[in-house]
Amino acid sequence: MPEKATMDKVLCYVVRDGRLLVFRHTDYSFEEVGIQVPAGGVRPGESPEAAALREAGEETGLSNFKIVRKLGETEYDISPYRFEVQRRHVFQLELTEPTPERWDSQEDHDGEQEPTRFECFWIPLEAAHVLQSGQGALLGRLYD
Repeated sequence: MPEKATMDKVLCYVVRDGRLLVFRHTDYSFEEVGIQVPAGGVRPGESPEAAALREAGEETGLSNFKIVRKLGETEYDISPYRFEVQRRHVFQLELTEPTPERWDSQEDHDGEQEPTRFECFWIPLEAAHVLQSGQGALLGRLYD
């Protein structure tokens, strides 16, 4: 069994009017990737707060995010997809620009690989238990 690396990740709960901003990968089925919130890795030398703002922007194509608060940290073992334990820094974000109900975006990966295409949309917070890979673990803290 490979040794599991611990990787710092961020998860972004972008909340507006009792709804959560989520996305799906349009190149894969729901069965493969599910519904997700903006999330990703913390780069060397980058703070988790900066990573949260960067990832939210990269995955949604929007830019007017601000951090409301850090909700906490949680660990998630993503094996066997990748043999790693993710230390997730979870943030509540606010979006200060209007959005449509649904829109398409893509993450370009600095040109190092093919763009990843997403469809972004809002779901009621009460339905957010559908998030994949334990991403909903700290949703309850939005009410603290």
